[in-house]
Amino acid sequence: MTAYLDIILSGIFHAAVLFLIAGGLQLVFGVQKIVNLACGAFYALGAYFGITMVGLAIKYGITQELLIFILLISGIVIGLIGVVIERLLRLVYDREEGFQLLLTFAIMLLLEDVIRMIWGATPKTLGNLSMVYGQITLGSISIPNYKLLVIFASVALALGLGWILQKTKFGKIVRATAENRRMSEALGVNVIWINVVIFTLGSILGTIGGALVVPTSAASLEMISEVVVEAFAVVVIGGLGSMRGALVGALIVGLMRAFAVHVYAELELLLIYLIVIAVLIFKPNGLYGKAAE
Repeated sequence: MTAYLDIILSGIFHAAVLFLIAGGLQLVFGVQKIVNLACGAFYALGAYFGITMVGLAIKYGITQELLIFILLISGIVIGLIGVVIERLLRLVYDREEGFQLLLTFAIMLLLEDVIRMIWGATPKTLGNLSMVYGQITLGSISIPNYKLLVIFASVALALGLGWILQKTKFGKIVRATAENRRMSEALGVNVIWINVVIFTLGSILGTIGGALVVPTSAASLEMISEVVVEAFAVVVIGGLGSMRGALVGALIVGLMRAFAVHVYAELELLLIYLIVIAVLIFKPNGLYGKAAE
């Protein structure tokens, strides 16, 4: 029983981080109709920048108990790079999907080189700093409180984002723009500003995810391609453009990954691919995706 609890917790923790990245993907696609391959680079950028900011905070005597807040703030700050990246994407808004994919892939490679130049190719870690929050012991299993805090933070961000999109005037404008861009422009909506805000918000979700994960794993250049595969698996399973699908897809991928790692590590990616293939065969639009008109 304790082994299963450990698997479930690990899966939910990974799903919480994965949801932030996939949620950013879904948000950008839902409004701007761009499939952002650079999401993995935002994730890695948040991880490396988070390590740097925590190192500086410790150097200047800031208490380690503020670790999670430092990481959240660092994720938000570095995520503002989305404002700059969005300027490049304006070149392909009205072009074919192939141009959009090529540009976002080029941005991913560019950011990867930027990370390599600033932080080098050697993986970076925060050591065992996540244990500063202690742990809960249930029988023979120990649950780090940091993982519970990250899960709570991810749920809070998801609820906050849902409230903004459903209950605020800005959210109504965003949903109207996603539904009919030309009509929104005709009614006086500043669509350019909406694009900037949405893409930046999507990049911030990715960088926050990267920042929050580093106390439990190393930041490396390999994480870029790994998270792109998992994030797109989440999108395929949940349905392109659906935030609810991103949540369900993240839970499925996170739990299956944790189960595979526990049973036989080499099954990790294979199991995810098999789930994606099954969804594409039996429900091509994803669990919550809309059929193309």
